[in-house]
Amino acid sequence: MIPLLVCDDSMMARKQLIRALPLDWPVHITQATNGEEALEAIRQGHGQVVLLDLTMPVLDGYQVLSRIRDEGLKARVVVVSGDIQEEAQRRVHDLGALAFIRKPADPDELRETLIRLGLLRPAPSTSPVTGVPGRHDPNLRVNFRDALREVSNVAMGRAAALLARVLGVFVQLPVPNVNLFEVSELHMALADAQRGERLSAVCQGFIGESIAGEALLLFHDAESAEVARLLGWQPQGEHEEAEMQLDLASILIGACLAGIAEQIDVRFSQGHPQLLGRHSSIERLFQLNNRRWRKTLAVEISYAIEDHNLHFDLLLLFTETSIARLTQKIHYLMD
Repeated sequence: MIPLLVCDDSMMARKQLIRALPLDWPVHITQATNGEEALEAIRQGHGQVVLLDLTMPVLDGYQVLSRIRDEGLKARVVVVSGDIQEEAQRRVHDLGALAFIRKPADPDELRETLIRLGLLRPAPSTSPVTGVPGRHDPNLRVNFRDALREVSNVAMGRAAALLARVLGVFVQLPVPNVNLFEVSELHMALADAQRGERLSAVCQGFIGESIAGEALLLFHDAESAEVARLLGWQPQGEHEEAEMQLDLASILIGACLAGIAEQIDVRFSQGHPQLLGRHSSIERLFQLNNRRWRKTLAVEISYAIEDHNLHFDLLLLFTETSIARLTQKIHYLMD
């Protein structure tokens, strides 16, 4: 049996990846939920082959690859990530990863990659295919919040790749936050995070198969000049600045919603992006719009641009009535 380590902070991602493994690959599976756990497992001999996520708490995938190299650990690593930026793929190869596979892993692509790397010997066509220990582990039970976080993680990776190409930068990705909020609670959490900064915001409604909500993209006024510089724009007034924000919102919101829709097999109809407020505090933005949102399922994503004092805060706010249908869709995806 080959010691195989599957490292991802998402239970759903680990479940999907383990199910995608070739049934004729004789492996003993160990799981890790962050980079520190992964390194300890590798040191103990449980990670001769490693399937590694990039966006994780404690230590991310880049740090794990760096530590493996620095410590001279014997581990052959295939990165499986939702961060599909070209620069991300270049960096992991430079750090010693043997291959990169985008999430969710396609079983055929995973099999072909393992064969190409010499990690799997294809069985003769006449050989029976047997189960692999841990392949259907009953402990791989996924809750809704974890599942939606992983769906959002994959979607934000696709949006980041598009943003990276448009701006010519590398986008640092966070672990998304998923919470059910009363709007007043969301308001307070955001107000505390923004600490009185002046903001502009673009919102875009979406609906499909009884799932509806609004995407809200927050721009920090202090960073507008840097955004314009990266885009090669020279806004002459507020109208052109607003046009720039609407264009960026279309990129980020559209790509993120498309990524979610593809995974849960839904078609979203999207409204036109609209300016929600200009140069306002977060308190003012919510005072203007709190009648539209009562209780909301909120996915919070903050994109940071490497080597620039620049970040974008994206909120996906699903209506309370959408939760039942979202749950059905995600349970179907998990099963």
